[in-house]
Amino acid sequence: MSLSDFPDSSLQTPVIADAPGTEQAPAVTTRDQLPRLLYGHQALVDLFDATWELMPGYWRRGEPDSGFGLTFCDPAQDRVNQVAACCSTFSLVYSNREFPVEAQLDAFYAKQQPCGAIHGEYSLVDGRPFLIKANPHGVQAPLFAWAEHNIYHRLGSKRRLREVLPILERYYQWIQTHFRRDNGLLSVPRQALAMGNSPRDRAAYPVDFNAQQAASAAFISTIADALNDKEVAFRYKREYFALKTRMQSLMWNEEDSIYYDLDRYGHQLKVKTIAAFWTLLAEIPSEDKARRLIGHLTNPATFGRSHPFPSLSADEPLYDPRGGGYRGSVLPFVNYAIIKGLERYGRIDLARELALRHLFAMHDVLVPEKGVGDLWDAYAPEHEAAAKWHGKGGFPRKSYLPFVALSTVALVIENVLGLSISLPRKTVDWTLPVMESMGIENLTLRRNLVSIQTHNSERGWEVRLESEKLYYLAIHALGRRRKTLPIPSGKCAILVDKI
Repeated sequence: MSLSDFPDSSLQTPVIADAPGTEQAPAVTTRDQLPRLLYGHQALVDLFDATWELMPGYWRRGEPDSGFGLTFCDPAQDRVNQVAACCSTFSLVYSNREFPVEAQLDAFYAKQQPCGAIHGEYSLVDGRPFLIKANPHGVQAPLFAWAEHNIYHRLGSKRRLREVLPILERYYQWIQTHFRRDNGLLSVPRQALAMGNSPRDRAAYPVDFNAQQAASAAFISTIADALNDKEVAFRYKREYFALKTRMQSLMWNEEDSIYYDLDRYGHQLKVKTIAAFWTLLAEIPSEDKARRLIGHLTNPATFGRSHPFPSLSADEPLYDPRGGGYRGSVLPFVNYAIIKGLERYGRIDLARELALRHLFAMHDVLVPEKGVGDLWDAYAPEHEAAAKWHGKGGFPRKSYLPFVALSTVALVIENVLGLSISLPRKTVDWTLPVMESMGIENLTLRRNLVSIQTHNSERGWEVRLESEKLYYLAIHALGRRRKTLPIPSGKCAILVDKI
């Protein structure tokens, strides 16, 4: 399917009370309506373009009784997944409004029960939740607040924040009511973690789920601040610090410099998994603990393998260099969360370095020396190949864009180019750790079409800009002082040496 095959309709700001899962995407007629990456290494351009080319064919409309409209998922699927829906929004926000973004979450919100429950998977046929005995509440990773915070900055709708804040609060409190235990931590079924055969069978208090809930509290507090709701902001800041304190005291291992899951008795399960690094996104560790934890990401003996980051530490007995399911596989959506965590601790250069290693490894599988390649949602940590899981059909998933595009679109724009967009602030921050030819064309900032790129001219390195309307560009080049400049409509160029 080509870009011109995408269905024709209009995109409107959703109104949650009116079951906005029916939001549709407008016609996409050419590749030129989507952002275009400018970069000296063709490998990243290949990844970026391949993702956009696949997107028009990656939708399914739910049946009328399901409550799900145009849904970003494999058309062969009969169900929609909450975590995938949240993850999809991080790349779709860069689609220039050609693809529906908020609707991926709104259909889940329309399913919220009075108690606050939102289940992890629903049928696209009849809208019923998929529930199993081992996970009777159908709980999954709580990522809604993170996704909404990102949508707010990329698309800039404060009205939407007012609509979703009560939904996020009810969902958060439902999790607290059903899964919080006397030690202050959350205990959820291992099926809620979606890590299959990871050696976490005895985990009763998983570090990743607790970190995700802590991050949710922090994001809800930030959203309430944006709405000037001081009472809600303070309440969730208190929730955040309470959970953070319990994780610090019970899950951190001083000797091993990592966070561990706990068993049902509250004892640490000393198996090093990628779950520990969700704590960076939630800003759980102190600066010293973060430094030591981050050290694992570059240590070849644990998580610093040729393709970062394996889901199980390389020094664990069950580690599989070919992936082995969740015993070593590199997961693009988890990599995105880890790299965002590195940003929060000011490790911008390391975040970019590791993002590039991850992306170039993905490209080696997309464009192999022999045969035909593809994009996958799990990769081998030590081989230029998709991950393996012996005897497990359907793993990894080919071209699973809700997860893949977090790396091939969002990481490329945010961590390779170094662009951070905040429409509420009317500002684009551009961090340039090195000078090389790179940039992006045809990127929409609400109703403003912009192009931003570096170029080595006869006068020296310059930033070339094109815009339809005024906006502000904050440039932090080569470690120099950050400088904010008003960018007028039209074309202009700024010498980097003059910044």
